[in-house]
Amino acid sequence: MRRFALAAGAGLLAASAVLATTPQQALLDSYATAAGDSAFSAERGRAFFLAEHASGKPETPSCTTCHTADPRQTGETRAGKPIEPLAVSANPDRLTDPAFVEKWFTRNCASVLGRDCTAAEKGDVIAFLLSF
Repeated sequence: MRRFALAAGAGLLAASAVLATTPQQALLDSYATAAGDSAFSAERGRAFFLAEHASGKPETPSCTTCHTADPRQTGETRAGKPIEPLAVSANPDRLTDPAFVEKWFTRNCASVLGRDCTAAEKGDVIAFLLSF
């Protein structure tokens, strides 16, 4: 009986660890693997998100051009279409679909930076968005 209780307890711990992994954490883990490092920084992500970058399109010098400086707020495309908040605290569905996240990083990094974002930059921005 005692062995069963210990085995069941260990199984519950393993199951709860799997259940505790959020889609956002899984996304961060994939970028950590790609970057070769998991030391993402919300502060670096904040600085990157708020910075004006001169290497992209002049009409989109910053992430905040469309997303606002507060990721909990609704942004707006240049065409006037609303963009749901980026912060998971304001939009729980945000950062749950890796293909969707990658699609928008690809488009937005090209527009703002004139290049792809690195895995480290993506991880820092996601860490920033999860800090709210």
